Amino acid sequence: MPHCAYFSSTNLLNFYVKTIMQNKCLLAALATCFSVNVAAGTPAPAPAPAEPPVIVIKFSHVVAMDAPKGQAAERFKATAEKLTKGRVRVEVYPMSTLVKGDDELKALQANTVQMLAPSLATFGPIGVTDFEVFDLPYIFKNKESLYAVTEGPIGKSMLAKLDDKGIVGLAYWDNGFKVMTSNKPIRTPADFKGQKMRAQASKVIDAQFVALGATPVKMNFTDSYAGMKSGVIDGSENAPSNVYTQKMDLVQKNVTYTNHAYAGYAVVANKKFWDGLPPDIRAFLVTALRDATNYEKVIAGLDNDRSTDAMKKAGRTALYVPTAAEDAAFRKAMLPVQQQMEERVGKGLIDSINKAAR
Repeated sequence: MPHCAYFSSTNLLNFYVKTIMQNKCLLAALATCFSVNVAAGTPAPAPAPAEPPVIVIKFSHVVAMDAPKGQAAERFKATAEKLTKGRVRVEVYPMSTLVKGDDELKALQANTVQMLAPSLATFGPIGVTDFEVFDLPYIFKNKESLYAVTEGPIGKSMLAKLDDKGIVGLAYWDNGFKVMTSNKPIRTPADFKGQKMRAQASKVIDAQFVALGATPVKMNFTDSYAGMKSGVIDGSENAPSNVYTQKMDLVQKNVTYTNHAYAGYAVVANKKFWDGLPPDIRAFLVTALRDATNYEKVIAGLDNDRSTDAMKKAGRTALYVPTAAEDAAFRKAMLPVQQQMEERVGKGLIDSINKAAR
């Protein structure tokens, strides 16, 4: 090998080794310097804590948004979201757009929806027949006698009976008292003979219509308009606001103000969901619900009056208020239902409500 080639290779090798060693020293010095500067200076900021996830509450109901229950649900949504500063989002689904009336409680128990405000008659089919006491004709004289029950120990003990079904009873919402609608004028109990009347899934309501000589027909509330239009049913019972907002006055020629029974709801939640909420969030929701409940009581009376006035003005259906003699005849026909239902609802409960509602 030539001398110059040997010399060049050796020099190059020494150069590379020396360069590597120098760079290692330089890197070590830089690392030491960097660590000293960090220790002496301000430490790097810690990462910001993650925002808690938004809690979504699906609130389903069967009436129109402008009905008292619909307005109260929207009020609850607005107040709950404001109080929780966006940590809760309430999604309200009116008119059975998410769940049909007959499937509401199943969906609640499965936590598909988290809140409902179903009619009190809804709880009978799941085994809590006590609530059918509210369907008994003429058990409440007026709103004062009603609130003596719903806001007192009887009402609270009844809501507690839902716990075993995986449901938390939170509040009562009311919609006043029921009127009868039909294409046939209703003046006496005999006028119900042969009429097919839409009924909720309540044995008490069945017994009431049978006592009047009518045939009860089970039907979802949101299907009632179509049922009336097609002639599948001849009439129904409901609060005036529901008659008007569901446009039943378009397909019913007569409304009779019997005021024979209570149109009421219970606001309920999935128990596991409700109990699992952070305590501060649950407290905010209780406050929002109390506000919505007070609001609903006021607008229920106002909306029933407005709906009556609107139906009068529209003139599509005849509105009739029974005379004292006609009212007495309806009471005579329907009051025996209270005794008939003692075994199903409970004689003690009926007696205690009659006493509290005096």
